[in-house]
Amino acid sequence: MFDAATEFDSQLDHLVHLGYPELAGLSESAFRDLVAPLRARAVEGTAGLPDPTDARVPFLLVITRDLVGVPERVGRTTLAGKRKPGVVDRNYADDDLPRFDPIKELEVPAGPAYLLFDVDRGEEFRNLPPVTAMEGITAQGRLPLTIDEGLAFVTLHPAALASNRCFSLVGSRCGDKRVPAIWISQGAPKLGWCWYGNPHTWLGSASARPERVGLE
Repeated sequence: MFDAATEFDSQLDHLVHLGYPELAGLSESAFRDLVAPLRARAVEGTAGLPDPTDARVPFLLVITRDLVGVPERVGRTTLAGKRKPGVVDRNYADDDLPRFDPIKELEVPAGPAYLLFDVDRGEEFRNLPPVTAMEGITAQGRLPLTIDEGLAFVTLHPAALASNRCFSLVGSRCGDKRVPAIWISQGAPKLGWCWYGNPHTWLGSASARPERVGLE
């Protein structure tokens, strides 16, 4: 049976194992203390949610770019059962990634970490352009994922990223028609981008419950 407190501890242990404290310039104890206040909120926020599957999980502990940079976190992702580290697509220009901010509808909490609830990789939106997927997501009363949230999904639940089960991150935009996405390339996760109006048979659009719970 799913236990949110145990799952929170597992997610935190995994981030420590991957070297997140060092990436953040913190000791292990300082890193753990930083996110510890979110543990009780994870338990509260998952009441009534179904058990996790490869496609959908009750919550994620999201580490933001305020604490660890995007390329460093991409390099700590792997596919389920694999060891090859993830990469950033070369089509991102130098200093391009910091331009992709959360869209205003998300009201992402400020700070180094927060919780995201009822996260789904959005298989039903495969072969639909992100602009159409966004309409479907909002019709469900949900909101799309950001780059930070997509990386948390793949980092903490590698099985979420699978062949023909990859996903766009419509919650991060930079003012043009590009939409970030995470897919599989040469046996590893890749953070790239696609066009807002273009569909792909292997690419859905991930979403979550609107509420995001921060440290404050």
